[in-house]
Amino acid sequence: MAADTVDYSTLIPNNVGLADDQKLLRALEKWYPKYLEWWSDMGPTGFIAETPFQEAEIWLRTAVSVEKGGWAKFDYVKMPEYRWGILLAPPEEGRTIPFGEHKGEPAWQEVPGAYRAMFRRLIVIQGDTEPASVEQQRFLGSTAPSFYDMRNLFQVNVEEGRHLWAMVYLLQRYFGRDGREEAEELLRRRSGDPDRPRMLGAFNEETPDWLSFFLFTYFTDRDGKMQLEALAQSGFDPLSRTCRFMLAEEAHHMFVGATGVGRIVNRTVEAMRDAGIDDPHDTERIRSLGVIDLPLILRKLNFHFSLTLDLFGAEESTNAASAFHSGVKGRYHETSIDDDHQLVGSTYPVTKHVEGEFRTVEVPALNALNARLRDDYVEDCAGGLRRWNRYISEAGIDFELRLPHIAFHREVGEFASLHVTPEGEFLDAATWNSRRASYLPVEDDKIFIEELMQQVTTPGEFASWIAPPKKGIGGKPVEFEYVQIPGTV
Repeated sequence: MAADTVDYSTLIPNNVGLADDQKLLRALEKWYPKYLEWWSDMGPTGFIAETPFQEAEIWLRTAVSVEKGGWAKFDYVKMPEYRWGILLAPPEEGRTIPFGEHKGEPAWQEVPGAYRAMFRRLIVIQGDTEPASVEQQRFLGSTAPSFYDMRNLFQVNVEEGRHLWAMVYLLQRYFGRDGREEAEELLRRRSGDPDRPRMLGAFNEETPDWLSFFLFTYFTDRDGKMQLEALAQSGFDPLSRTCRFMLAEEAHHMFVGATGVGRIVNRTVEAMRDAGIDDPHDTERIRSLGVIDLPLILRKLNFHFSLTLDLFGAEESTNAASAFHSGVKGRYHETSIDDDHQLVGSTYPVTKHVEGEFRTVEVPALNALNARLRDDYVEDCAGGLRRWNRYISEAGIDFELRLPHIAFHREVGEFASLHVTPEGEFLDAATWNSRRASYLPVEDDKIFIEELMQQVTTPGEFASWIAPPKKGIGGKPVEFEYVQIPGTV
């Protein structure tokens, strides 16, 4: 079977030749019902009153090819019947390892024994984030602001499920019994469970409302993009090809976040303008319009951005250095960087907390790979804020959404437990606690947003707090019935 052709003749769609590997196929088919059980227990639920969610028909895209053009089709499908599959990007003929001590050697088609544990851990961590986000978002359908948004939520959910399949394939194909056991554990852990939590802190937080969802898909899925880009450089070719195809799907998730937050900001400033309100801090009047005030959007942004920064780990990391040196995990856009790709004698500027102030310190580039990836991430995040702020400035409102300082509200790395304002000012604990409510969401904010979240199920209509999108999905108009509910007209 050609590497760009997806075989739908087996229970598990794939372009990795499962039909020719009966042992692996049987192992994955044995895992499949356990996956469906997890999906039933922890996937989207309760989004239509008195209607089993499994019966709703959702306008979803499904991969039919791994080529760049025309790789997916759109059609109605019930989510439990979605054709999750194992899809790798086409191989690059003659591909070599682009970095580390093995730079220039042929890319590995099997896992080198010396790096087996390192590869396994990276794949398990990546795999663990995929079902975690589904679990975090499972109740959001019940407060969807439109069918358009409900459909986008479910598209994100099924693709996160497919990304889990991508990692499980690598575990079962290349790691034997250890891989099979890890695949089982991926279904046993639960987001936020005190006994069996997900592996990374951000994936144990609640996603209780749609502003949180949009910020999650903008910030946390963007971290996913950065990690996948780095793994796509890997000397282990099956991992590289897996991540390259995952990136095609991940782009939609960030689109949902970027446009979702933008539509919320746009609706807020539109309502303020129509009501003659030019003070963004006139909270009571603005909230009475049924929209989310800009300072609250900023506080939620501060929370999600700082939480996501913790996912990059410590600024200086010997583990990251080992992964790079070994050819296991590269840098963001590795092949476009103009250096020796081995970092011999190279340094990188890292912001550190030194004697009560922030200083830029040159450290060995190999040890600063986490800091560099985080810096690339921060730069990548800035684009969306420029678009959101354009809506605000065009409405004549004096307010700006900004990324907080990288030391703000951190629990991992160089800045853990420091009391730093979003502007980068050091505070003592008492002052921080007295000002905390101006930096981060509080209980009253949560209550307000939860009261605002009301489900809208009339095609083409939207909740009061979000503007319609500029265009629909897959060539369909905005008012298209993206979700068909049984028993309704």
